Amino acid sequence: MTKKLNLKVNNVRIALNDEQDLVGAVAKKLKVNKETISEIKVLRRAVDARRKSNISIIYHVSLSISDGAKNKNRLLRDNDITEFRVAQEESLKYGGAELDERPIVVGAGPAGLLAAYWLAKHGYRPLLLERGKALPERIKDVSRFWGGGAFDEESNVQFGEGGAGTFSDGKLTTRVNDPIMQKILKLFVDCGAPETILTEQKPHVGTDKLRAMVAKITAQIRSLGGEVRFQSQLTDLKIKNNQVCGVVINHSEQLNSNVVILACGHSARDTYELLHKRAVAMEAKTFSIGLRIEHPQTTIDQAQYGEFAGHPLLGVADYALVHHEPTTKRSAYSFCMCPGGVVVASSSEKGGVVTNGMSMHSRNSGLANSAVVVNVGPGDFDNNPLGGVEFQRYYERLAYITGGANYMAPGQSVESFIRNTSPTWSNDLKPTYRPGIKLSALELLLPNMVSTTLKAGLIAFDSKIKGFAGPQGFLTGIETRTSAPLRIVRNTESYESISHMGLYPTGEGAGYAGGIMSAALDGYKVASGVIKKFKPLQ
Repeated sequence: MTKKLNLKVNNVRIALNDEQDLVGAVAKKLKVNKETISEIKVLRRAVDARRKSNISIIYHVSLSISDGAKNKNRLLRDNDITEFRVAQEESLKYGGAELDERPIVVGAGPAGLLAAYWLAKHGYRPLLLERGKALPERIKDVSRFWGGGAFDEESNVQFGEGGAGTFSDGKLTTRVNDPIMQKILKLFVDCGAPETILTEQKPHVGTDKLRAMVAKITAQIRSLGGEVRFQSQLTDLKIKNNQVCGVVINHSEQLNSNVVILACGHSARDTYELLHKRAVAMEAKTFSIGLRIEHPQTTIDQAQYGEFAGHPLLGVADYALVHHEPTTKRSAYSFCMCPGGVVVASSSEKGGVVTNGMSMHSRNSGLANSAVVVNVGPGDFDNNPLGGVEFQRYYERLAYITGGANYMAPGQSVESFIRNTSPTWSNDLKPTYRPGIKLSALELLLPNMVSTTLKAGLIAFDSKIKGFAGPQGFLTGIETRTSAPLRIVRNTESYESISHMGLYPTGEGAGYAGGIMSAALDGYKVASGVIKKFKPLQ
């Protein structure tokens, strides 16, 4: 009986104009008969649009071939072909230290949810505390605000079940290369995310499917013995001899624990102020500010895909752009690009305007948006841990006042911004930000080095995507929450605060992640660190 050979084959290329016969393409690459191939599984799918006249779909696959023994040496000489072995999951060993009480997780964004889920799965019965509301009430509050109603500082785009990702594009891309990512993606699929996220190079869920997924993760935490409480804000830490021994919730309820995982998100400024008051080690770090830009999605599709724009195998196009400006020694770049999305009001404090991008799974709004931002750092503001927070707040309040002090956002056409002429609307493009837009000179809302770099960047981007700086582009301000403005410093091995034992800074708000997947991964790793140190609760 012929022994099968299990292989991983990378870079199987099928031109968009060709028949999409994956088995045939693999057989051609391997130089074997199609009939010898079985158990083929797509591991990764990506679009290669570098040559617009010959766009291809690139696959990485695993498979078995029946006549593998006689072909093994020949096949393995190809750098794209390796023997395929299922990775063995590393067993997690429990620690021996005793927990005083159940672990407390603060924040129900991606980092907090994954930390609480992983702890609950291993018998630690965590208590997950979220300052905002559960999804149904939160969605109502945000919809009311976007419609011109009251703004709620505790139930908004930043705070509540699922964190800021609940009102986002739901992108699951990350630059972090870690095998745990696949485990997290599989959890997301088990909780309702589409299976395509397991294979797409740029996986995307969409805010509608993400919300359903988050609700199921919350339910799983509860079913595994954890507890989840909403409208439970961290207002103080209980500290004894630089050891965190519990938390105070809503200025009244005291809860004891010698493990507090802090996954508060990058907009919990009052939490940052509390930590600073309690002398928790923090440091200012770089982040970026700028504006949010919109174009017709067809402009982006045609620029990226040429004659293939609109092809069903491609979907809507995205972009990633960067320009290094020598006159300011800074960089302008696109960030959080949302094909087929809308620009949303993302304030978390009264008297401030903040923008972000969001899309549904279908990405069918007809418009593309992205932040276009410039790096800033401690040299641009007071070099103390909260200096970046005050820097953000100053420009958010300036945008609020300029917009009319009613949460309307200032905005203008790309052309009028670049030319520094009177603000105008764009041709045939209705901006999506709600409650609405007030035409304003955006240059006055940004530091000079940021506006100068942005203008140069927009012109440079137009050379890469025709029409980017053209009459159909529109800018809305202001974009400030690209990442945390500080880092809560932790031990690289134990994940504990370097100043306070028992406090575990986690995720994007602590300065250790940027986006849904890297935040979820950090939550998983911090929870694993707790598991390796402590025994499960009996």
